[in-house]
Amino acid sequence: MDKFDILKKYFGYSEFREGQENLIDGILAGRDVLGIMPTGAGKSICYQVPALLMPGITLVVSPLISLMKDQVQALNQAGVHAAYINSSLSESQISKALRLAAAGQYKIIYVAPERLETYDFLTFARQSDISMLTVDEAHCISQWGQDFRPSYLKIVQFIRQLGKRPVISAFTATATETVKEDIICVLGLQEPEVLVTGFDRKNLYFAVETPKKKDNYVINYCKEHAAESGIIYCATRKNVDALYEKLCAERISVTRYHAGLTGEERRQNQEDFIFDTRPVMVATNAFGMGIDKSNVRYVIHYNMPQSLENYYQEAGRAGRDGGKAECLLLYSAQDVMINRFLLDSKEQNAEYTQEELEALRERDEERLKTMTYYCMTSHCLREYILHYFGEKGSVRCGNCLNCIREYEEVDVTETAGHIISCIREVRQRYGINVIAGMLAGDDRAKLREYGMFSYQSYGILKPMREIEIKQIINQMLVEGLLFVTSDKYSILKITEKADDIIKNDRRIIFKKPKEEPKVEKDVSGRKTAAKTRRSDILNSRGLELFERLRDLRTNIAKEENMPPYIIFADKTLVDMCVRVPLDKKEMLKVTGVGENKFNRYGERFLDCILEYTGGVREKFYFGEG
Repeated sequence: MDKFDILKKYFGYSEFREGQENLIDGILAGRDVLGIMPTGAGKSICYQVPALLMPGITLVVSPLISLMKDQVQALNQAGVHAAYINSSLSESQISKALRLAAAGQYKIIYVAPERLETYDFLTFARQSDISMLTVDEAHCISQWGQDFRPSYLKIVQFIRQLGKRPVISAFTATATETVKEDIICVLGLQEPEVLVTGFDRKNLYFAVETPKKKDNYVINYCKEHAAESGIIYCATRKNVDALYEKLCAERISVTRYHAGLTGEERRQNQEDFIFDTRPVMVATNAFGMGIDKSNVRYVIHYNMPQSLENYYQEAGRAGRDGGKAECLLLYSAQDVMINRFLLDSKEQNAEYTQEELEALRERDEERLKTMTYYCMTSHCLREYILHYFGEKGSVRCGNCLNCIREYEEVDVTETAGHIISCIREVRQRYGINVIAGMLAGDDRAKLREYGMFSYQSYGILKPMREIEIKQIINQMLVEGLLFVTSDKYSILKITEKADDIIKNDRRIIFKKPKEEPKVEKDVSGRKTAAKTRRSDILNSRGLELFERLRDLRTNIAKEENMPPYIIFADKTLVDMCVRVPLDKKEMLKVTGVGENKFNRYGERFLDCILEYTGGVREKFYFGEG
């Protein structure tokens, strides 16, 4: 068998996606590889296909138990013998797994990094033919990555203790240039084949919203998307619990996840979400890494995350099946203060020197600033993200709120000059709220306490509203005319560039959003961006067949205690509705249907299609064909 036979037989695909074949060929030629590919691009195929063609065992180092279980479950469903070894197993189960592995039972073994230094596992590895060692979520090995794990450094020590060095392959979805170089260096990759297929997830719609009442926004959104699965991230456990209670009160089928719950509660709640028993999950960032749920149609961030890396990784849990999905961030100025508090409360690693701790703190502050500017920018959100990861995007992607919203350009140079003069007049001693309130002529107690009424700048920008002044200050921050100090007081300061405004050598053009974004309305009258779901290509008869296939999938999932998306993804069911297969040969042409999947489930899905169509092929989708 060759790589194409493996791809079709076990995974049900007829061709490779962008970049997959390059990395597979590199591995099969004995080269180390590094693949930086967006979530949903098929990273696992890049090591699973060569693993089945290589003579020995492939070890996959993975950071989370849930990730291992999902991957192993999916492989076994596809007919590939795989296992995982981690702390969820008893010592007797681990011993049995190692015995079976040594006897050649498994081609792919997932293992937690902590397990690599144990005597039993190292003994097994030294006596076995390890063809490849794969490092999943490879950014965890870099202290400059967003999720550094000291346990990942054990991988390097483990490789050195093997009798023969295997091929090393590493994969991640998010890595800046610095993190990429760190992965290559720390893992000791030898002249690796490096592939960056791009960070763009074209199926994801991005938006930053600033609702006055976040709870009402989330409740209305969940009700409008009642048939869909989504994740809502909150910065704190307290926020998770409060929002969860409010959604429950509105009879929304929701569950929750954070470190304050018992292990059994977390396990059950995660299972309810994965099996679509409760399709909405409210959680802290403790949830989601390694969750391979393909039909998540939206991710809402109730609070702004601490970094763009974290945001893109968490938002990327939407639309893993390639279907359209929405990533919404609900921003408020208080989010910055919450995140700064969380950074101050962050547990320090005793292994670091004071100098290293200061460097890491500076890095965290810079990331928080970048994330804050994302929430403030009026430019294309997708382009902002791609630029951060070192990739050039289009000026307008057409699939984010900033691109579909209508703006009017306003010259605010004179206003910017007044803001700079005000900051200088108060000797750069106050934050954004005080400066904006002072310029707007607000009469609140704090400004009286600070004696702001006595300054010449007080009320000079009347009748502008405080929020309008803050928007212009935010743009000045983004353009580098001002900056905010990193301490808990967040004092507004002036940079050298501000002199260009005072000298009238520079203009500040503010893109002011018009009242209503340019959007379409769906059948319920809800305003929505011009986006389509994968199933939107189906006509009414096609949608009815799609729902019947989904019901069948749900029943099978319950029978086998298996997440529905592991049986077949939504895109596979849609392809069945488009192709209308009436026999085994035709069913095997459906995307995602391999031989093993057909042998397990194919006849039941064929029976469903035959019952619905009466054996007569008809067109169930819009368009030509």
